Amino acid sequence: MSVTLTEKAAARVQEILNRTPGSIGLRFGTTESGCSGFSYSIGTVEEALVDDQIFSSFGIDVYVNAESIKLVTGTEIDYVSEGLNQTFRFSNPRATGECGCGESFAIAS
Repeated sequence: MSVTLTEKAAARVQEILNRTPGSIGLRFGTTESGCSGFSYSIGTVEEALVDDQIFSSFGIDVYVNAESIKLVTGTEIDYVSEGLNQTFRFSNPRATGECGCGESFAIAS
């Protein structure tokens, strides 16, 4: 399995990388928080970690550490605009539930 970006998400990430000198890709992972158990985290990468798995979509490398991969494998990251709001949206087949605002998710044990 892998983590993928939609074409819109890849274009947005490329814009961010172009404004962030030294960045080589997108870091995607999780943290324990939120009302459902886990939250997604995204940022830029300047250097790969030893345990990173790297996936490529539309020319963008997505770096996921070993701890997060078990929670996000199969996730598709999209970039959506709704009115004045723009955000990354995560479609995670492993998630068994999400909080009302979509910021956190749960995984079955």
